[in-house]
Order: sequence, then C-alpha cells, then structure tokens
Amino acid sequence: MSISPLQVIEALSTILEPQFGKDIVRLGMVRNLKVEENAVSFTIMLKDPGSPFAGEAADRCKGAIRERFGQDIKVHVDTDSEMISLDDFQMSEYTRSSVPPGVRNFVAVASGKGGVGKSTVAVNLAVSLAKLGYDVGLVDTDMYGPSIPTMFGVRNERPHVNDQRKIEPIERYGVKLLSMGFLVDPTQATIWRGPMVSSAVRQFLQDTNWGELDFLVMDLPPGTGDIQLTIVQTIPLTGAIIVSTPQEVALADARKGVAMFGNVNVPVIGIVENMAYFAPPDLPDRKYYLFGRGGARRLAGELGLSFLGEVPIEEVVREGGDDGKPVVTTDPESLSAKAFREIALETVRQVNLRNAQMPPTQKIEILHR
Repeated sequence: MSISPLQVIEALSTILEPQFGKDIVRLGMVRNLKVEENAVSFTIMLKDPGSPFAGEAADRCKGAIRERFGQDIKVHVDTDSEMISLDDFQMSEYTRSSVPPGVRNFVAVASGKGGVGKSTVAVNLAVSLAKLGYDVGLVDTDMYGPSIPTMFGVRNERPHVNDQRKIEPIERYGVKLLSMGFLVDPTQATIWRGPMVSSAVRQFLQDTNWGELDFLVMDLPPGTGDIQLTIVQTIPLTGAIIVSTPQEVALADARKGVAMFGNVNVPVIGIVENMAYFAPPDLPDRKYYLFGRGGARRLAGELGLSFLGEVPIEEVVREGGDDGKPVVTTDPESLSAKAFREIALETVRQVNLRNAQMPPTQKIEILHR
C-alpha cells in the first residue's frame, strides 16, 4: 500500500516520551523521514540516551507504523542523540545564549504589504494553537505599529524583569506576549532608526523568559526590511506563513515575501488567504468574493506551497480585534473561528512534516546588502 509522510507522522504522534510527557513528534524527535511506497525510514533523536525509553524507542515506532499500515510495511529506524559538537563548544557565550533554549519552533507570520490582516491571523493562530493544547508565545516585532496589546486587551499591562534580568512576558488566553506596545505611550510615535529597531527585536527574542514553548509565533511588519533580516540573523526560523488577500496587488507582494524567505533559506510553511469572501449572516450559503476569488490558493499552487486555509470577512473578527477578544475565544462557531482552527491544525501538520523531513534552519550571516 502507498502511504504518505503525513500519515507516518500521525502514527508516530501516538508514542509518548515518558520523561517529558509529550509525543515524539511534538518534541521534534523524528528526523530524516523518507517514505517510498511501502518502505519507511527515519531517525529518532533521543533526549536521554540512557533512559529506558531509549532502548525501546525503535521497536515502539516500528510497532506503531505496522499497526497503522500493516505488517508488510518495511520500517527502518535509526536512533541518535543531540550531542554537543566541537563547533557548539567553541561558540561564544553570547552566541550560545542568543536563541531561547526552550522554544521548539519559531514561526514567522509575514506579508508583502500592509492591510491584509496579518496581525489578525497571527493573533487567532496563536490562540487557536493554545486552545489545541500547545505551549505558545507571540512576539510583536512591528516596532512602529504594534497592535498585539490592543488585540489581546492588555494595553495597560507592563512586563517586568525577573531576578535573572530577563523580561517576563504578559500572558493572556494561554499565550505569552511581548510587544513594543507594552513599553511606549500609545499616543506617541516610535521614531527610531533601523539599528535601534533591530536591537529591540534581538532583546525581545534573547532577553525574555519564554520558558518551554512548542511555538513562538512572530508577527512581522509588512515588507522585506531590517526587522526580517534581523530575525533570520538572530534565530533559526522553523518556517514562515505568508498572509495575503485574493487581489492581484496583494498577491504580487506576497510573491516577493515568499522569495525573500527563499533567499535566506527559510522554508515557507504555507499561505493563508484572508478576507477571502463575504457571506451575509442571513444568507450564510451565499458567498460574495469582494477582492477576487481564490488568488492566494492559486499562488500557493503555482509556487508549490501548502495552502493553509481561507478566512472570510466577518464583523465579529473586527469587533474581536478592537475589543481585545480574539474571535476564536468569543465566537468559536463562527466561520472565521472555524477557519482559524483549521489553519492552526494545518500549520501543526506542516511544521511536523518540515521538521521530520528537513534539517533545522540555520541562522544566516549577511555579508553585504
């Protein structure tokens, strides 16, 4: 029988690592996955090579796959451990401490242009992931126009610094939050040059007590400028999500966003189409495609990327953003909330697939502009 990598990952996600109490896919332990017709091979990166689980991991993986797909499936499982290399040992203390150690996946939510609802997608994606049971953080890297405090209803909150001189993020709806909007007067403009902005972004990522997170979602400003380059130089992004509306002017900029991440070797997890259509509340089966139909879906197909989902135009989404109550918490049965939940589920699938099949992203060094 023919099976897919996603089906293999689903089977392996039933295996718990007892020391951490989470499944091996969620912990990022499945690597080098290859599936060819009825043959499967992969490597399990052991967290503790001396544990009882380490001795039985390979057999448990084989058993889970054969139980799901039949005894005729050929399964080859290697085991390895994430040992410190000489290069790791020789890195400076600053470099070693530059990446938040407890964060498993860094996901950037980006757009080529403003006004496409990127922050709305980032907020509802983060809350949806938290509602699915994942440990989630959200950092607002738009220093000039921070919107996360408003959209979470925490404009008057202020983070504090702990005894280790680390920033403690604000928490709301199960998501840890950090934004320049917590630190500046909302009536004042942030008038900073590029180096100051880049320094603030690095501090948000490096000097914050994020703790153990499955996902740190980053709401990026629109475009392909200083902040985007700072992030890929500071942390190894797991991947990026591109948000677009269906019309051609937005798709042209979305294409540039995809190209930018390709230039710095960051995988694009997929594309989200926001404001896809309008369905009147009294006629929910009638759809009006105000900005064009299926443009982002077509772009994903052209570029060979996953299409994560489409979000309709609904007043409850705008109201939730203004009131600091994301629609996935206030109206979970709305079309938009259901769409965000499906986008979160597909994001998890694509991140798991990316981690199992591709090597970890490396921070980049930009030698010239």
